[in-house]
Amino acid sequence: MNSISADKSREFAADVVRHLRAAGFEAVWAGGCVRDQLLERVPKDYDVATSATPDEVRQVFGLRRTLTIGESFGVITVLGPIGAGQIEVATFRQDAEYSDGRHPDGVTFSNAREDAQRRDFTINGLFYDPLEQRVIDFVDGERDIRRRLVRAIGDPRKRIKEDKLRMLRAIRFATTFQFDLDADTEAAIQQHADELTVVSVERITAEMRRILVHPERRRGIELLDRSKLLTVILPEASRWCASAGEERDTWLRIQDVLADPTFPVALAALLRPLVHGDTDIVERLCRRWKLSNDETRRASWMIANENTLRRARQTDWPRLQRILIAPDIDELVQLATAIEQESTGGTAETDFCRDRLQLDSDQLNPPLLVTGDDLITHGVRVGKEFRVLLDAVRDAQLNKQIANREEAIQLVDRLRQSPT
Repeated sequence: MNSISADKSREFAADVVRHLRAAGFEAVWAGGCVRDQLLERVPKDYDVATSATPDEVRQVFGLRRTLTIGESFGVITVLGPIGAGQIEVATFRQDAEYSDGRHPDGVTFSNAREDAQRRDFTINGLFYDPLEQRVIDFVDGERDIRRRLVRAIGDPRKRIKEDKLRMLRAIRFATTFQFDLDADTEAAIQQHADELTVVSVERITAEMRRILVHPERRRGIELLDRSKLLTVILPEASRWCASAGEERDTWLRIQDVLADPTFPVALAALLRPLVHGDTDIVERLCRRWKLSNDETRRASWMIANENTLRRARQTDWPRLQRILIAPDIDELVQLATAIEQESTGGTAETDFCRDRLQLDSDQLNPPLLVTGDDLITHGVRVGKEFRVLLDAVRDAQLNKQIANREEAIQLVDRLRQSPT
């Protein structure tokens, strides 16, 4: 698969505008790419808005270079040259009612000013002319970017009524851009927070992923709480949201300490204080968010074992060793370190774990002296005692009480002869 070049993508986006203009249509860049450019960020992709209808866009670029996946909403995808990606070209439009709270029932083609008014937030309602290199602003979006403000276009309650996902997107934009939430927009989110449930779990999860792995995740969590969305997305957090004090402050500071976490690490950090003996909470949430089995396993395992790493020097070596050789140990150490640092002010226990991880493999994870096949050959039937015997032999090996297969088999015999 060819990688996308930022320069080629930008050049192609300008060419799309140029071709549409040459055919007699209005055409400009629209939305997030304009916002990112004004924030001095490299846009991830480009969208073009035009006065050309979908059929006219296809005539300009040809049937082979266009896709009609979004045609019912006035959107045609134009395929670029190698390395340039593709551009979504949308006809200026007005939206009909949003009866499902997510998508317009229909669209009517209009003009640039009306198209800007239908969009979600002022920072996303900007247009840019790449040929004349000028911003076209019908919604005061430039001013809000300078003010570092996320503000709904027009009546925020109407914008939210149209598309409930906009509530969560507002939090994500405020988090990732480190912007403030406009007071009226925030009040509208608080008023309609319960209606987020009409949005698909997949879309909610996608937004939460982006918030939780961002360096400003703490602020995102606080905004979710303040806007009343957190308890809708995560009802298990109700007790936490109603509490205050050092426990809550420590939990929030842990979010600051985590540097570039994977999603399972960030999720474990979010859920850890909510467990309170209910070890099934992680699995329930992961099922509800439709996370993968691997993500569920990793988050659950980290929450179950982080306390052991924070008491590493007081933990029996065989027990600690089994954790240290696990495939996801680096994630666990990252989580446990953040918790230890914010809970005790130091990292002595997790530093101890890091030291042990530097041991030679023969010390950290020596080859097994006996295996399950060895036990079967020795006459041990597979059953309840099978795992007990294997664990006992492994513990004795790690504690340097036995050193070879012969001593291991002798230990097995002694254990089988001992009264239960």
